[in-house]
Amino acid sequence: MPRAVLCRALGPPEGLSLEELPPAPLGPGEARVRLAACGVNFPDTLIIRGLYQHRPELPFIPGVESAGTITELAPDVGSWRVGDRVITRQRTGGYAEEIVLPAKALVALPAGFGFAEGASFLVASLTAYHALVQRASLAAGETLLVHGAAGGVGLAAVELGKLLGARILATASSAAKLAVARQRGADELIDYTKEDFVEAVRSRTGGAGADVIFDPVGGEVLAQSLRAVAWGGRILIVGFAGGAIPELAANRILLRSCSVIGVRAGEAARKEPERARAAMTALMALAEAGHLRPHIAATLPLARFAEAMRLLMERQAIGRVVLLPGG
Repeated sequence: MPRAVLCRALGPPEGLSLEELPPAPLGPGEARVRLAACGVNFPDTLIIRGLYQHRPELPFIPGVESAGTITELAPDVGSWRVGDRVITRQRTGGYAEEIVLPAKALVALPAGFGFAEGASFLVASLTAYHALVQRASLAAGETLLVHGAAGGVGLAAVELGKLLGARILATASSAAKLAVARQRGADELIDYTKEDFVEAVRSRTGGAGADVIFDPVGGEVLAQSLRAVAWGGRILIVGFAGGAIPELAANRILLRSCSVIGVRAGEAARKEPERARAAMTALMALAEAGHLRPHIAATLPLARFAEAMRLLMERQAIGRVVLLPGG
């Protein structure tokens, strides 16, 4: 029987268990996929603790993206074939050896991508695209400040921002993290453990500040970003990996005449499917052309799911972390 990581009670990743489960039945319009890789995302670490917006009924299998090979198709599915290599998208179920889901939730694995890259591509890249293109309308020649630039979504923002023609300022907590951001296109590097990022941004922009600030960190980083944004700039609230949700100074928003914009790519896709399809088409074209590719920080066997999740929770990963059901 296929194995899966099961959350039976809300709590830390060490409370999850790897169990054998009977194969799920195949319904109309569905596909069975043998998974070769499962992407680990920060929301996974929240949902198992009951700290995320989506709260599935217990028990559930975490994991919103994965990749593998189709092994079975319902008779009414004509758009795929057994043996096709695909990326799967789901709200739960990715930390497993196989998954059954609607065939419409499958995406062809881009040419040149391995399964680990496919399983760690869409969530971060769609978030970055939705934020920079659809929410902030980032333009060529603008300055983009990316916080947490060595994380999975941060690196996606660096890479995409560079493709859009922006000047990229990247913040991170070490030289090693910033070196990867540089490889992905960052123009200016800011180690916030050694210098005040607000002053660094001001000095690197002639006092003007950043036109767009991409922030998946939150906390004091977000609060201080109001001092680093340009007149009429846009601050994108992507998440709170730092753990704290700050109260923002409304007077600074007024004085800078800036916009503070929430980014929820997954919810936007459900409410605005046409825009989501446009984003997907654009991203897959960039991936097929070799312009976008996730940076894999670590691959671990499925049994080491708690260790993989801890890498994200403790902000140790540079890029993406992927579980490999095959070992």
